[in-house]
Amino acid sequence: MTPRTLTLDGASLTPADVTALARHSAVPDVDPAARERMVQARKVAEEVVTRQRVYGLTTGVGANRTTTITDEAAAGHGIRLLRSHSGGIGPLVPVEQTRAMLAVRLNQLLRAGSAISAEVADRLADALRSGHVPVVHEYGSVGTGDLSALAELGLALAGEQPWRSGTGEGPAPAPLRLDRWDALPLMSSSALTIGQAALAQHELSLLMDTVPLIAALSLTVVRGSTEPYGAVVHALRPYAGATRVAARMRELLDPVPWEPALIQDPFGFRCLPQVHGAALDASDALEQVLAIELNCSAENPLLSLEPAEYHHHGGFHQASLALSMDQLRLALLGTAQLSSARVGVLVSPVFTGLPPFLAQDEEGSSGIMITEYAAQSALAELRHLAQPVTLGHAVLSRGVEEHASFAATGARQLLASVGILRLILGCELVAAIRALRMHGIILDPAGPLGRFQQEAGAVLDPGNADRDLTPDVEAAAALLGAAGAGLLGAAGPGLLGTAGPGAAGAAAGGVA
Repeated sequence: MTPRTLTLDGASLTPADVTALARHSAVPDVDPAARERMVQARKVAEEVVTRQRVYGLTTGVGANRTTTITDEAAAGHGIRLLRSHSGGIGPLVPVEQTRAMLAVRLNQLLRAGSAISAEVADRLADALRSGHVPVVHEYGSVGTGDLSALAELGLALAGEQPWRSGTGEGPAPAPLRLDRWDALPLMSSSALTIGQAALAQHELSLLMDTVPLIAALSLTVVRGSTEPYGAVVHALRPYAGATRVAARMRELLDPVPWEPALIQDPFGFRCLPQVHGAALDASDALEQVLAIELNCSAENPLLSLEPAEYHHHGGFHQASLALSMDQLRLALLGTAQLSSARVGVLVSPVFTGLPPFLAQDEEGSSGIMITEYAAQSALAELRHLAQPVTLGHAVLSRGVEEHASFAATGARQLLASVGILRLILGCELVAAIRALRMHGIILDPAGPLGRFQQEAGAVLDPGNADRDLTPDVEAAAALLGAAGAGLLGAAGPGLLGTAGPGAAGAAAGGVA
């Protein structure tokens, strides 16, 4: 499929756009007016430094800020900065994440908050079109700017470091001479961290939309109550996320053709709006932070065109981004804990009226027992990743930089959380589909819940014999990864459609 063209103007980039550019389903086009702003900014900066002392242009950086750069040293100051700051370590950043970094930094530069050359923006756009990415190492940022990653990008732009072939076709960007006007502005950003956060937030926003679908299937198995999702309940305690989850559950489960088996269900069902709603709220909060970070000038020093002057500041500090990612990872843990709890319900005859572990009738058959263990194992990993990075602390550069957000670590942990949450939800989906089959319940394929059951059933093995369940969970997780918003249409007129043998009995009774 030919990538679509996405115009970057420094003001309107979204996490979905970053994802499209990172995955080469879109290629960038630089807005001419935004590029012209960069050209004008350079002219303004050249005038400002004649009357103002400017960090990184007329001085050294970090603890060397008191050192004046002489005219003789100025010519090579930029490339020395890039060389000295390019000491990233550890594994290479994956291509997709590196492309996200390129997209974010290109868009930010188009805000014209520095004197960086407009040709740098041209080269970044060239790289995104051709599919080439710089060699970037994972470790080097403490959440006050991705210095090492962007310095490595700078050396690739200058022709001193090689480009890696990624997706797309075409030659690597032509080498560009970078000077003191280019080096510090290029590095003065958290573009890699922001790009990784944007990728994770976009993926999670789609994945979290599948949670009500999975939970509704599980609720159908146990003939659960829909009272916890009532409009009146949430109107009297109107948290935005909880209200959204409850409304979605009502939409999926209206009308309900059974009498609830219990007056109150386990928390995995009853508290779903509160717990998963908090995750939706946290995702929204991160999206709001990203809306700013993707489209802002954070360079230090920051150039303003009117009035024409440089401003020294701390806008590079990613406290808000780090805190919002901490909040989302913690909230995702609650969503995953409820999903694991529902798996525990689905393997219990007390709630389902089915054999233990949804096994065949053979004595001693283990059914899907191991998926409960696997889900708990994955949950332990998610719990580890949920640890707040903002608890960290660092004093650097001879004591003049005495705080750090560690947002870069938080972004990597958030990305890692996506796949783990998908696996946990996959375990629940395997259990729910199997239990529905054993009850003989087939939901109306005209509605979103029935379509979801149909699509899941198409990729999951219908057999109940003891077997290796890894392929089942992986297939379920893959479906959730591909489903996104495509399965989230309006509910059909009825929940239950035609049913297989025994469906009427399962829907009407026979469950404890």
